[in-house]
Amino acid sequence: MRAIDLFRLLSGVGAAGGLLLAAPAAHADAAGPAQAVDVPCSETALVNAVNAANAAGGGDLLLAPFCTYTLTSPHSTGGSGGPAGLPNITTPITMTGLVTEITRVSTAPPFRIIEVDGPSQFPAANGQLTLATVTISNGDAGLGVGGGIANLGGSVRVVAGGVQGNRASYGGGIYTDAMLSMAASSVTGNTATVNGGGVYRNAGSATLLVTNASGNTPNNCAATAPLTAPC
Repeated sequence: MRAIDLFRLLSGVGAAGGLLLAAPAAHADAAGPAQAVDVPCSETALVNAVNAANAAGGGDLLLAPFCTYTLTSPHSTGGSGGPAGLPNITTPITMTGLVTEITRVSTAPPFRIIEVDGPSQFPAANGQLTLATVTISNGDAGLGVGGGIANLGGSVRVVAGGVQGNRASYGGGIYTDAMLSMAASSVTGNTATVNGGGVYRNAGSATLLVTNASGNTPNNCAATAPLTAPC
């Protein structure tokens, strides 16, 4: 089964279960909807694909099945949240994998894996990230927030994926101040030096229908207000 078909199947299951997990609308231009792009299993290919999708106003990226994309250095240093392994997400982008992982190599300097930007940080940004069957691991934001994913004003959806072994001050796995939803996903082994070992919600909405939230330090989930989550 191609990865894009798997994502459509998962999205349909979520809708049937009452979850608001539909993929972002197709990104259209004068030539019609954007085509899905196959991304070979390499750091350079993934970085180039994200840059191209941002430049095109959004895109659907089909990541290589059973691939580990190993990030050796940050490819975004200008965001408000500090360095990130991938270019900051500023448009609607879907990444669909199949037992696919995006990780930071242990010998690299500290950087989170992904930052998603919205208008609260950058007026022109419309970061909307959907991850399907993709694991984010070994990000390290240092004194910053969101070791795996920092959602700064955008939206993040994770379907049948994982966030594991990441580190930050707040939100070792994920930090969000906008919209976050997770379904059939795991948040495990993440560490925060202050609060929110797995997930920290600073603002916005968070619906976490996770299958496994465990081994996060000092806690699985934390928020500045009550959080809707079974973890």
